[in-house]
Amino acid sequence: MNIDMIEAAAQRLKGHVRRTPLLSSPFLDDIAGRRVLVKPECLQHTGSFKFRGGWSAISSLSPDQRAGGVIAFSSGNHAQGVAMAAKLHGVAAVIVMPADAPRMKIDNTRAMGAEVVLYDRASGENREEIGGKIAQDRGLTLIRPYDEPQVIAGQGTTGLEIAEQARAEGIEQADVLVCCGGGGLTSGIALALEKHAPGLHARPAEPQGFDDVARSLRSGQIEQNDRLSGSLCDAIITPQPGNITFPIMKQLCGPGLVVTEDQALRAMAAAFNRLKIVVEPGGAVALAAALYHPDQITGDAVIAVASGGNVDAGVFRQALEQYGDAG
Repeated sequence: MNIDMIEAAAQRLKGHVRRTPLLSSPFLDDIAGRRVLVKPECLQHTGSFKFRGGWSAISSLSPDQRAGGVIAFSSGNHAQGVAMAAKLHGVAAVIVMPADAPRMKIDNTRAMGAEVVLYDRASGENREEIGGKIAQDRGLTLIRPYDEPQVIAGQGTTGLEIAEQARAEGIEQADVLVCCGGGGLTSGIALALEKHAPGLHARPAEPQGFDDVARSLRSGQIEQNDRLSGSLCDAIITPQPGNITFPIMKQLCGPGLVVTEDQALRAMAAAFNRLKIVVEPGGAVALAAALYHPDQITGDAVIAVASGGNVDAGVFRQALEQYGDAG
């Protein structure tokens, strides 16, 4: 995994991926006590950055691999990203999803033409074992959600855009907060920033109780979560950092930040009120860290990636009802 792969992925994504802007609001600046810029990947195709990785991975396959079809496992955003990329490439896709994933994500994945196989993660069913067996039985190519070089390369194109956009805003030194599950987006952004904006430093943001990356960075070795479900931030709940992603994050990232579910909901309301964007709980943790943990951030500016916006109406309503005056 290296910067050359990210730059090559950027060429394959050109004309197919949305270049999302950097958004700002003086009201958010006041809360954080510094300049806040938000990269709204919730505006990306399929509502999250995952389309970048899906397109990168499928566009890198050989003709024979595409003809054989692909399989992925995901709680929803990687599922939709791969499903849409596969559809646009004319490739058959099977997606293994947890039965407790948001209904919108399951329905959207099916609507894009993918075959959805549900499993019970709360009881300990292993999505990798399920996906691996189906891939072997049907001759499908497995596209992992984060520990996959071409997926990381696609996610890293977000970092290329941040580097260029921050330069245009006159920002040379800043923390870049990234909603983090297995670390594909965080490690990809970190690699891109290392070359193109060395004054910007990626830092993972996670929900309380599922902070395996923050704990791993502190201990210097991969740590696991005690449970695999039970958080509103379902989009970034993974068992542990990836074997490919963690060494990159260990080398290039600053300490992790951890936010509560209430802070994520409050950040969702603030993003809607002040930026007019819809962000899901897992996609709001980076903004929550920027707004509500200012003492853990240094510098006059901070960049937060709003990684996804695929939220069920009930959860979004909860955020607005509880924190409608946020921001």
